[in-house]
Amino acid sequence: MKCRHCGSELHLPFLDLGSAPPSNAYLREADLRAPETWYPLRLLVCESCWLVQTEDHAGREQLFSDDYAYFSSYSSSWLAHARAYVQAMQARYALGPASCVAEVAANDGYLLQYVRDAGIPCYGIEPTASTAAAARTRGIEIVERFFGVALARELATQGRQADLMAANNVLAHVPDINDFVAGFALLLKPQGVATFEFPHLLRMARDCQFDTAYHEHYSYLSLTSVQRIFARNGLQVFDVEELPTHGGSLRVHAQRGDTGHRPVAGTVDVLLTREQAAGVATRGFYAGFQAEAVRIKHEVLAFLLQARRQGLKVAAYGAAAKGNTLLNFAGVRPDLLPYVVDLNPAKQGRFLPGSRIPIVAETHLRQDRPDRVLILPWNLRAEIMNQLAYVREWHAEFVTAVPALEIS
Repeated sequence: MKCRHCGSELHLPFLDLGSAPPSNAYLREADLRAPETWYPLRLLVCESCWLVQTEDHAGREQLFSDDYAYFSSYSSSWLAHARAYVQAMQARYALGPASCVAEVAANDGYLLQYVRDAGIPCYGIEPTASTAAAARTRGIEIVERFFGVALARELATQGRQADLMAANNVLAHVPDINDFVAGFALLLKPQGVATFEFPHLLRMARDCQFDTAYHEHYSYLSLTSVQRIFARNGLQVFDVEELPTHGGSLRVHAQRGDTGHRPVAGTVDVLLTREQAAGVATRGFYAGFQAEAVRIKHEVLAFLLQARRQGLKVAAYGAAAKGNTLLNFAGVRPDLLPYVVDLNPAKQGRFLPGSRIPIVAETHLRQDRPDRVLILPWNLRAEIMNQLAYVREWHAEFVTAVPALEIS
């Protein structure tokens, strides 16, 4: 395999999770009578540009299908994050009725609803029919296409260039990262700004977040690699923020390399220096991560087997992609984990890919009264524990597995 950014041959391994089906390919009951397609799930490192990437096996149309079941609006903390983002960008970049905001990967309109409410003209770009339809019910215009240079040129010729382009948790999800980034340089106005949020590779490695690896995540990003990718494709990074979302993310602010006038903030050099000190551009940084993933796998299995021996009922919460990575790597099936609860009606009544664990509504949790609740989206632990605080009434305890098994 060659690097999807610079074309160099890839030889340095980072993580090997065996094989798994796509993490968002939730099954219907009829699907249980048919085989699933599993793909190898390996992460490799480019020693030329230091982009970490998933081995290619499935195309984007297979992973981001019309019935894509991830809807951003089911997390209250993520909605609060989106609202705060819009307020901050409106103030920082003086956005108003004469401006235009475009969001790439607009999902169900979770963010653009706040842009619209602020009186700022906006539109979204979203390839999955299910989430695009949800956004339209909120009165948000959606261009239902995959984003890249071709679409950017088309929109630009229609006079739809943007003052602000938002790209939250999508940069890691694109197979052709060069084409994707180059599209922003075309669709931005000469003094426009694009912001990109993505999980930070430094935090992934430090906190053993191996379950953020799945086929839909084509890339695992450091500022070191992102700055190089952007520079090659017409964007200049001029600021970066560290965020707590998704276990530790970066928000990169970028401008057109040919017309942008904003000075580069000191935050950029500070973070690049920190990544250099951590060894992001050395082979040693990537050693040992596989062993940490195996350790977590063994801890989860030991916990579930011990609970079974003790006669304790264990339920899971959150039919998240990272949970599917964990459960499939550990080989967990319904005999050890009989169901997972999720708020999203699009997932309820379906089954997790690979493990085939049924997804149920929260009412099932109240009725079943399990002794332990395994929170699969550990990045939302505080939100979920607050939401499910009532399980303490029957003395249930919460469990998270990453970065280490914790019962509270």
